[in-house]
Amino acid sequence: MTRLFNDPDDFAADSAAGFVAASARWVRPVTGGVVRSTRGAEPTVSVVIGGGSGHYPAFAGLVGPGLAHGAVMGNLFASPSAHQVHSVATAAHEGRGVLLSYGNYAGDVLHFTQAQERLRSAGVDCRTVTVTDDISSAPASEREKRRGIAGDLVVFKIAGAAAEAGHDLDDVERLAIAANDRTRSLGVAFSGCTLPGADEPLFTVPEGRMAVGLGIHGEPGIDEVDVPTAAGLAQLFVESLLEEIPDGAAREGARVVPILNGLGSVKYEELYVVYAEVDRLLAEAGITVVSPEVGEFCTSFDMAGVSLTLLWLDDELEELWLAACDTPAFRRGAVEGRIAVDTVAAEEEEFVIGPATDESRGAAQTIGRAISAMAAMLDAEAEELGRIDRIAGDGDHGIGMQRGSRAAAAAAEEAVAGGAGARTTLHHAGDAWADKGGGTSGAIWGEMLVALGMALGDDAEVDADAVGAGVARMKDAVMSFGKATVGDKTMIDAIVPFADRLTERLEAGDELVAAWTDAARLATEAAEATANLTAKLGRARSHGDKSLGTPDPGAVSFALITHTVLDILKGDD
Repeated sequence: MTRLFNDPDDFAADSAAGFVAASARWVRPVTGGVVRSTRGAEPTVSVVIGGGSGHYPAFAGLVGPGLAHGAVMGNLFASPSAHQVHSVATAAHEGRGVLLSYGNYAGDVLHFTQAQERLRSAGVDCRTVTVTDDISSAPASEREKRRGIAGDLVVFKIAGAAAEAGHDLDDVERLAIAANDRTRSLGVAFSGCTLPGADEPLFTVPEGRMAVGLGIHGEPGIDEVDVPTAAGLAQLFVESLLEEIPDGAAREGARVVPILNGLGSVKYEELYVVYAEVDRLLAEAGITVVSPEVGEFCTSFDMAGVSLTLLWLDDELEELWLAACDTPAFRRGAVEGRIAVDTVAAEEEEFVIGPATDESRGAAQTIGRAISAMAAMLDAEAEELGRIDRIAGDGDHGIGMQRGSRAAAAAAEEAVAGGAGARTTLHHAGDAWADKGGGTSGAIWGEMLVALGMALGDDAEVDADAVGAGVARMKDAVMSFGKATVGDKTMIDAIVPFADRLTERLEAGDELVAAWTDAARLATEAAEATANLTAKLGRARSHGDKSLGTPDPGAVSFALITHTVLDILKGDD
């Protein structure tokens, strides 16, 4: 378990503050993460990496000359928001374009893509390479759906070395893609990890058993077997990874970088016992080992687990892998000619409250009460939502919704106190939810609140028709943003029937409370019915039928929110 913390909600921020204080030689803080505290004599392409906190040295520990230019630091096991990504990328940009790289998780993809679009609209050439090294998370025919685990290090290192060598953005992108294409990983776990302040781990493994194909966010494994000997584990790793030789690579005479990664509580001595057999098995297969790495490169708090990554080299990738770099957690050779940069942190964007009508300000007060009630409800339901999510996901849905709604409630309260209208209040609350909630749910709820605000405006009366139009716009926004459809076992399965029924009842002439009551009932029924579905998107997708019999946590939390808002509407009726 995680023992040392202050307020669990502040753990990520407290850890980041300590990291920055201890690592000023390499990094300086900016909103959303860290960037290099030095620069070279000439500007380079900027490599910006990131993801949720809880995986050190990924991601902030890999910022420095020869590797990343900046790291975006989300909350614990939660993707950073688009605002955080944009902030770090802007601070890291040296004028030659930005490459974003991160593990292939739905929330990260949503937030980083939003930030990329914003950077491009500002004239910054920005590209993305997602890491997809985990062979257990999808078949070879669907490599684009695989997760990124410890292979992150390979892609980041190759991209950073290419940038340091002066390559342009086209080349840095090409080489990062090549590194990802030639990297394969497999992980196992002997026990789950426990987030700060939590009473139990995100998942458990029976005594004497081992989960195979784990994720790094507390997702359970794809399979479960008896714990083997160290030699048996090495054999499982090597045989599994050698079943899938990357295109363009040959097994006989290949040159390969093995990376044996400890996930948090497996001791280095144990790793070396495993690595001895990995090295022997690779040699028996006619493979030449180049610059092996054994240690902790992508962790998961106190998880007892191990992963093996193989990078299949060509001449170009080998030169870049061996190139010098200097970061807090990964160093090779000597990097010279660095110049200190201004260490003043970037200023926060000022929150501006524009003009609003009295009617819209009144609606904003109701919105503020509704979001506060949502936060109180989600606080009470966080444990149960987490329990549902642990069945086939990573168990953090309750925590993410709790953090996001708390931040949204505080932001809405600030906006209302400043005289904001409905649009501005919802926009401020949506940004705060995305920032603090993180993950897929944070991104989606942020989009939903902003979409609702755009429909309501700051200069009009908020009547039943406006609310109906706003909810329809929320539905359209989340379907467009998340790319899910009804039947994929996501929140879509609850919001679509809710929004459609609300529209139907309002168009039939029902009062708002009556229409909302019926729609909320239908949302609850739809959420419960997701128990009969198999997940097709998100982290639960990798675990197939494990989700059968359990409703989708996103659909459940949405249905609960509709009833909470209904209570506020009844009170104002």
